Order: sequence, then C-alpha cells, then structure tokens
Amino acid sequence: MSFPAPPPTPSRGLPAFTRRRALAALLALPAAGLLSACGGTATAGGGRISQGALEPLATAVPAGTTITVGDPSIKVALELSGLARELEGFTVEFANISGGPQTTEAFRANALDVGSVADIPPIHATWTGLDVRIIAAGYRQDAVNHPIYELGIAPGTGINTLGGLRGRKVAYSPGQAQGALVLRILEKAGLTQDDVKLVELPSTGDAYATALAGKQVDAAPLGGVQIKRYLAKYKADGATTLRHGLRDDPSLLYSPAKVLADPAKASALAAYAKIWGRAQRWIEDHPAEWLEGYYVKDQGLSREDGQYLIDATGKRDLPISWTEAIARHQETIDLLAREQKKPQLKAADLYDTRFEAIAGTAFASAGQAGAA
Repeated sequence: MSFPAPPPTPSRGLPAFTRRRALAALLALPAAGLLSACGGTATAGGGRISQGALEPLATAVPAGTTITVGDPSIKVALELSGLARELEGFTVEFANISGGPQTTEAFRANALDVGSVADIPPIHATWTGLDVRIIAAGYRQDAVNHPIYELGIAPGTGINTLGGLRGRKVAYSPGQAQGALVLRILEKAGLTQDDVKLVELPSTGDAYATALAGKQVDAAPLGGVQIKRYLAKYKADGATTLRHGLRDDPSLLYSPAKVLADPAKASALAAYAKIWGRAQRWIEDHPAEWLEGYYVKDQGLSREDGQYLIDATGKRDLPISWTEAIARHQETIDLLAREQKKPQLKAADLYDTRFEAIAGTAFASAGQAGAA
C-alpha cells in the first residue's frame, strides 16, 4: 500500500514550482491510474541503466545544479551543526518527504532526487519497474542489541516466544521494513505464513500500537518511541514486547538511476553523501544538541523520549565497503522473492558503486578530526 506524499518544501529559497506540479499531477491520478503508473514487474537487468553506462563522478559540481532531497532529520542536523554552510556551489532543496511509499511516488513524479529509507523500498521500487540505486548506507554497530523494532504483544495473549506466534494474528505491511521483518521473524521461529494470520495494516503513526491495544492483532513490530509508549500505556493490562534477535538497522539513501545518469546531479549527490556521512558523525558526537534541537524542538518529543531514542540507537557504523551489506541485502531479497512470489533480483545491482566509500570515509574522517 502506498500513501500520497506532501509537496516538496524548498529550504534555500529557490522555487520548486515544476516539481510541485509534477507531484500534484501524480496525486491527482485516480486509483486505477496510479496502479497503472506504478504497475509492471521489473526483472534483474530488464530496462535498467547499467552501472557501466554511468560516467565517473565529477570532482566539482557544475554551477546552477539543484538537487531535491527527502531527508528531513539530516536537514536539521546540517542546520544544528553548521554543516549546511559546506554545501557550496549548488542548491539543495529539502522536501518534507520520508519513508518508502512517499519517496517512491515522489521519484515517479520527478519531484525528488534522493530519499532516506530502510532496505525494503529500493527492492519494491525495482519490482514495480522503477530503476533506483543506493548511494549511501548506514547501520548500527551492535544492531542485535540496539534494534529499531521490537515485537509488540497484545495484552492477554500470553505470547512469550517467537514460536508462540503460531496461530496468531500478526500485523503486516508488505512493502515496508516492518513487513520484511515479520517474514524474517517467522523464518527464525520456523514458521510459515500459513502458520499465522497476517493482517495487512499500514505501519503509520501509532496504527500498530492501537491495533494491539484493540486486539485487532496479537503481535506487531513497533519502532522507536512507540515501544516505550506502548508499554507505558498498556503494560498494566498485560502488554509486553519481545526482542527478535535480528538485524533491522539499515539506513539508506537512494535515487532514481536516471538522476544518477545526469553527471551534474550525480556530482551534487556525491557532495551530499559526503556531508550526510559527516552529519551522522556529528549526531553521534553531540547527543545533547541533537536531543534538544531535533527530538525536542523539531519533533516535539519530551526529553525523556528523545533520550530513549538516542540510547536505543547506540553507535553508528558507516562502512567504506558495501560487501557485507550487499550480502545481507541479498538474503532479504531472497526471502521476499520467495514469500511474496516476486522475481529474483541481484542485490549488487541496487547499489551505485561510484558512491561506495564516500559516506563511510567522511564519517571516519569527521571522527578522527573530532578526536584530534
């Protein structure tokens, strides 16, 4: 299921009229038209721009280049850290767009050049015929002990192991990270989709927590502060959460291949990936400023909730080699292809290797500079 994206909001003063019109045109499509626009099934290599066809990244961004970025949290990090001043020689327009469904729709409307997502949206975008590539990747150093999601358990169900999901109703969002995680949890527990009842629900806001509290589902992956809030509100009624013991930590930047085939935009995105890596280091090294500037002032969370999220994240890992990340991504693709009856894809084809070391090198260099 997909959700309409809000129009981009420029942050540096240049108009985005044509991009707004393109996105508005997409949102105006009737349901049948939207399905048609997003239809089709991609197969590995079919109708795709080959990696070899992409020119080497230019060392300088051509004057007048503009990129539109869907990365709201990093926008705040750049402002708080002062790194925004280093995006010189080209224009970055930030759009209030995040998450796979919104980002993919914005790509189709030519309203966005890069978006921040987990590892599932690039897979599903490819399966719907949209040629996309990953240009930056971040993870958590101790991912199993610092999961993004925990499995929320409805009050009174008595589920205390992953195997206890047998015969239960489990919330499921097929095109999002939570949906893939559910399939991975079932696989780990030795269960199949036939052993549970998957209830398709969009994983937006507190939808899963509400479904759990209302006994619409028995289990659902909860992320971020929703874990804390769910337990605070319903633990007295018997609500619990289970750690799944799996990695669920990918944080990626991805772009349409046709954007990356534009030498000017590709060079600007390389500059952005470098700043993105440095911003990740700044967030890690300045938890107090991040707590106050992002979680409290920008997101409107309490300091307690913001600190909970900082502690839950742990230390970041931005590798300079994608070899292990691609191997893990391939395992996810294999699982989804099998369980969702989709064409097989080669994970390596989803990555633009020109960008492989950029964000990780910037992250490491920023840490060394800070320690000097």
